[in-house]
Amino acid sequence: MDEQFFFKKLNSLCTSKEIFDFLSSLDVMSDTMASGALQRISEVEADDSGLKNPAVLENEVFRALCFQFEFESSKLSNTGLLNALQALVTLRIDPQSTLMASLLTESEERLGRGQLTVEHLCALGESLLELESPSCATLEQIVHHMQEKDIKKWSPREIVMVYKILQVTVRGGKQYQNLLNRLNCVTLPAVPQLSPNFASVILNSLVVLCQTQAVALVIALCKHSVKHVPHFTDYELENVLEAFLYFGHHEQIFTEALETYLPKAIFTMHPHTVCKIMQYCCKKTILSKPIFDAVAESFISHADRLTTDQIAEYIIPFGTLNYLPPCASSLFRKLETVLHTRLRHFQPHTLLKLLHSCVLIQRYPQNFLPKIFSPYFLQKLQAQPPGLNRVVTSQLTQLFLTVTLECPFYEGPKLLRKYQVKAFPMSHSSCDVYLLKRVKTGLLYLLKKRIYFASEVSTPYFYAVDIEIKLDEEGFVLPVAQCEEVHKRIALCVDGQNRFCANSHNLLGEEAIKQRHLQLLGYEVVQIPFFEIESLENCRKMAEYLHKKIFPHTCG
Repeated sequence: MDEQFFFKKLNSLCTSKEIFDFLSSLDVMSDTMASGALQRISEVEADDSGLKNPAVLENEVFRALCFQFEFESSKLSNTGLLNALQALVTLRIDPQSTLMASLLTESEERLGRGQLTVEHLCALGESLLELESPSCATLEQIVHHMQEKDIKKWSPREIVMVYKILQVTVRGGKQYQNLLNRLNCVTLPAVPQLSPNFASVILNSLVVLCQTQAVALVIALCKHSVKHVPHFTDYELENVLEAFLYFGHHEQIFTEALETYLPKAIFTMHPHTVCKIMQYCCKKTILSKPIFDAVAESFISHADRLTTDQIAEYIIPFGTLNYLPPCASSLFRKLETVLHTRLRHFQPHTLLKLLHSCVLIQRYPQNFLPKIFSPYFLQKLQAQPPGLNRVVTSQLTQLFLTVTLECPFYEGPKLLRKYQVKAFPMSHSSCDVYLLKRVKTGLLYLLKKRIYFASEVSTPYFYAVDIEIKLDEEGFVLPVAQCEEVHKRIALCVDGQNRFCANSHNLLGEEAIKQRHLQLLGYEVVQIPFFEIESLENCRKMAEYLHKKIFPHTCG
C-alpha cells in the first residue's frame, strides 16, 4: 500500500480495534508504516494517567508487530526504530523487557556510530527522558552530537529537546554553558513561534539551569506567555509563574490575562496551580481583586478537598496584602469550620502563619489561640525547623498583642515573656530613607528646631515609630527628651511604596496592623504616604503639607 494513503487512513481511525482490523487486512508494510501504527495505537490508548486498556498489549496483531521490531531491530530504518521506541515508551512497556532492551541497544549503537540526524537525536532524547531512570551517559552523548550540528537550522522542537536534556545532564549549567549561550541566542528570535508547551518548557529549563544572564530571552518568553495564559495546562502555567518568581520579572499584562482567565477556570484548576498563583501575587505584592475574589469563592466551595498546606497558601496572601473579599464572612466561617475539623493535622509553623495572617485583617482566631500559646504547642514549634527564630517569635508576639488590644473578652492562656520579642523586625516595611529625609527636612522648617521631633523611635510596645512628636495638654510641642507633662504622642508613619501593594494605595497587612495597634496604644497616628508628598517641590511646600496633616486645627 502507498505510504501516504496508509497514514491518511491510519490517522482517521479512532479505536485500537479499528487499527488492528486495518493492519490485519494488509499483506505487507514497511517498518516506517509499522512504527507509525504503533504510534497511532499509543495516541489512542495512552494518556497522562497511563494505559487506558492494558488488554491492547495482548492483542495478536500488536504482539506480532512487537516480535518483528524485537528480532529485526538491526534492519530497521532510523525513523522506524526511533518512532517504535517512542510509541512503546508511551505505552508503558517495561524498559527491562527484551523488546525494549533490543531497541534501546540498537539506538545507542547507531548513536555511537554518529548515524543519527538532529531529528533522530531529538526523538531518542524524548524517549530516554520518558523513562524513569534514563542513562545520563547516553543523554550526554546526544548533547555532544547535537553540538556538532548547525544550531541555526534547529526547529523549535529540537531546541526544546536540547533544553530538556540539559536539565537532566547539567548541574548548574556549567559544563555546557557555551552551548547554552548559543542556544539562548538562537531561541530568542524563535520565541514568537513557540507553542504554549514549548514556551513553558524553555522557561522551566532556564530556571533549572540558572540562566539569570539570559535576560532578553526571559523577558521575551514572559511577554510571549501572556497570549497563552488561557491555553496553558495547569502544569505549564505553574512553570511560567515559577519563572516570573525566580527571575524577579513582572508584566502587568500577564496579571491582567490571569485576571480574565482565572475566574472562569478556577473551579476546574488543580489546587497546586491556584497556590502557585497566590504565591506569585503574594511575593510580587500584587493585589488583584478579581484573582483574590475568585480564590475566596473557590475556597468556600473546595476547602474540604485541600491539604492543610494548600489551605494556608490560599488564605495567607489575604492577610499579607491586607484584603477582605466581598464574601469575607463566608470565607472565614468556612476556614473556622475547617480548622475545627482538621486542626491537629496542621504542621505547627503552618498553623501559626495562617492564624497570624488572619489577625492582620482583623479576623481573630480566639478559639484556637489557647492551643497556640500552650507550652506543648510552643515546644513543637521549637522542635521543627526553623524553630523559634525571630520571625516566629514576632508572629507569636503580634498574636498576643492583638488579643490583648483587640479582644478584651479573651481569657485564655497568655504568651510567656520568654517567647516574646523586644521589637518587631521591620525588614519588609522598613522606612524609605529618602522619603524620611524629606519629611524630616520639612519638619525642621516647620518646627524650627531638631529637638522637637525624634526619628526611628523604639517604643515599649514592640513597634518602632518613624517620627515621634510630643504635645502638652494645651497642644504645644515639647522637646522629645522631655518625659513629664506629655499629654499626647503623635506617630508619623512615613509610608514609602514598599509598604503598599504594587501599583496601589492599599497598605500591606503588617503596616496596617502596626498603625492600628499604635492607635490603640494611645498614639495619634498620622500617615504620610509617598503618593501625597512625591510631587511637593520644595521644603516650604513640604512644611505646609505637614502643618495641615499634623496640626489641622492651627493651620492658617
